[in-house]
Amino acid sequence: MFRIAHLSDPHIGPLPRPRLRELLGKRLTGYINWHRGRDRAHDMELLAALVEDIRNQAPDHVACTGDIANIGLPSEWEAARDFLAELGEPEAVSFVPGNHDAYIEGALEGMMGLCSPWTSDDSGAVARFPFVRRRGDVAFVGLSSAVPTAPFIAHGRMGRTQLQAAEKILADLGEEACFRVVMIHHPPHVAGASAGRNLTDARGFEAMIRKVGAELVLHGHNHIGTVATIPGPDGLVPVVGAPSASARGGAIVHRAAYYLFDISNGDDGFYVKAQLRGLLADGSIGFLENVSLARKSGGIRASLRRGRHAT
Repeated sequence: MFRIAHLSDPHIGPLPRPRLRELLGKRLTGYINWHRGRDRAHDMELLAALVEDIRNQAPDHVACTGDIANIGLPSEWEAARDFLAELGEPEAVSFVPGNHDAYIEGALEGMMGLCSPWTSDDSGAVARFPFVRRRGDVAFVGLSSAVPTAPFIAHGRMGRTQLQAAEKILADLGEEACFRVVMIHHPPHVAGASAGRNLTDARGFEAMIRKVGAELVLHGHNHIGTVATIPGPDGLVPVVGAPSASARGGAIVHRAAYYLFDISNGDDGFYVKAQLRGLLADGSIGFLENVSLARKSGGIRASLRRGRHAT
């Protein structure tokens, strides 16, 4: 069995005090929004408890799908690196960036300069997307949808070059009978987020999955726990979105949580059991629910390539 923990959108705080010259453009609106309520929405003590619970579940690998930073300040980059180190050694943790990590031009490059060990490819290349990290029968394919955007815009984009490279990688891994886990920050399906917050080339992503397939797609961005499906060549592919790992308030589905996936390889293919763990009513972190990855969509029940889902 291979166990994966998936968390997203920790939004590490408190926000460092910026220099005046660092608050030009979009950073100014983000700084104001942080102090108007985002600072209270993201609880670092809660995040620490959630990370401790992840450790207690002894995952073989941790997948973090972005938005460690808030407004892309240089002083946030070290906090991002320290957070990833808390999750685990680079060999046991994979990271893809989100829109807040690429808040303005140059921010993503600065973060990647410190966080590249958690995005290194099996080939040895660092800070390059897509990356591939093989862990036995499981292969993590990391994609970047993080691009700088105008104020009040939070969309993402992969771009044609990255899509083409990802298609070849997924096709090759499929021929090797790997369990392919795709990591991306923005919901990669067409209905995954509203205009201005969506992945602008989601149709291209769906076309790629329809052609070459994947076994599991993980994302963040919406700060809500979701399970959707998109068509693959051998059935529907589950697309799982994690809540913010540090969110204290809001509805139950918005509160801090993470997913655990237990993957086993049987005689007739892969099986997956999924659960959601997070903030309980008493303020502790624990088991919330078992999660079905076999949601019905268009009358077709989701199934894994060379296997099937278990709930």
